[in-house]
Amino acid sequence: MSDNNRHLSDAEAKEFHGLFMMSFIVFTIVAIIAHFLVWNWRPWLPGPTGYATPAAASSTMQTPAAS
Repeated sequence: MSDNNRHLSDAEAKEFHGLFMMSFIVFTIVAIIAHFLVWNWRPWLPGPTGYATPAAASSTMQTPAAS
């Protein structure tokens, strides 16, 4: 028979599980930090004035004076 039916030993399975869980936890922490930073930069739900700050929104609402 070939090596197609090879299974992990208990020690190998525990080692793989430990590495998998550690990499999953690190990935999850990085994803949470990335989501938090993006949310601080641009919230997912804009306020009543949209994504612009109130000062920028008020300046865009004014029309230039005709000369």
